[in-house]
Amino acid sequence: MADVVEVAGRSMPVSSLDKAYFPKAGLTKGDVLDYFVALCSDEYGAPMLNTMRDRPVLLQRYPKGASGPNFFQKRIPDGAPDWLETTTVETVNGTPSRALVMADAAHVVWAVNLGAFTLHPWPYRLTAEQRAVERNGGVPSRLVDELRIDLDPVPGIGFEEVREAARLVRDWFADRSISSYVKTSGSKGLHVYVPVDRSPTGPCYDSYAVRGAAVTVARSLAREYPTLLTDRWWKEERGSRVFIDFNQNAPHKTVFGAWSVRARVGAQVSTPLFWDELTTIDPDSLTVETVVPRLAERGDPWAEMYRNPQDVAALVHEFEAGLETVGDAPWPPVYPKQPYEPARVAPSRARSTEDPTTGPEA
Repeated sequence: MADVVEVAGRSMPVSSLDKAYFPKAGLTKGDVLDYFVALCSDEYGAPMLNTMRDRPVLLQRYPKGASGPNFFQKRIPDGAPDWLETTTVETVNGTPSRALVMADAAHVVWAVNLGAFTLHPWPYRLTAEQRAVERNGGVPSRLVDELRIDLDPVPGIGFEEVREAARLVRDWFADRSISSYVKTSGSKGLHVYVPVDRSPTGPCYDSYAVRGAAVTVARSLAREYPTLLTDRWWKEERGSRVFIDFNQNAPHKTVFGAWSVRARVGAQVSTPLFWDELTTIDPDSLTVETVVPRLAERGDPWAEMYRNPQDVAALVHEFEAGLETVGDAPWPPVYPKQPYEPARVAPSRARSTEDPTTGPEA
């Protein structure tokens, strides 16, 4: 028999609460569900809804728990409740799908009950007006409200180097009067976010423009700190440096969401941090069991983030101004070839096809 969770004015049926989801940590599906309910509660400032509300979300489902098989739920099933908010999103090749919109806590509980404790949100929110446009057969605007810098360690790089990289990113933004925010990835990396102004009177940008701003950030930091940071897309060129992954901002790209749970033995959480605790925090200590007590003690580090949008116009303009001379940075292979993009081939492969008498192969 299913149990019932009362949330957001709805009676939500949930099932198999005693199923072992993280057996080595002693956590059941019910424990994970309790964690998400707490994260949506006003008692703790509803941090999950602060960052996820009104965003389309890609669900990564683990129906048998963290150690079992998983898959991405790209389309909401036809038998889903009729009250679920959804929207049409597209993959990079233009394939449409019906995605869940995290409208309130009931939507979070519905997703987690499917085994989706790993949530991948899009970098924009749908307003009531945009939903009305979609219901009337139109295409709502997709104006981005987050610039995301993924600091990705390569083999041989430890968390101390990633920590230092995050501090340098913060200081780089601060030197340009841009406020930034940090979270753990739930694994070995860190993510630095800048809330992007999308007010009616301010500059508004789509994913192409915000990706360009991220390329500006990556190029500048890689020039300033070449022994620690790299913007090289090809792995063979990165060396033992922290990679600034600008392509996490590419159109139709989702990222591992704040407060989501990694399918790791310890049930580690991708946790927003205060900058002043970055020097001492152990990311592996931030788990389903520890994050809620931490919230009760310190509060939500991102509580004011979306009330403090930043102007990234200078970063966008710098990227666009350099397209004719510097060009674009490489795009992931699943994307169509882009204007101003360099040859999409690994440098070693390009060298292997080069004829010493005629130059690179056409």
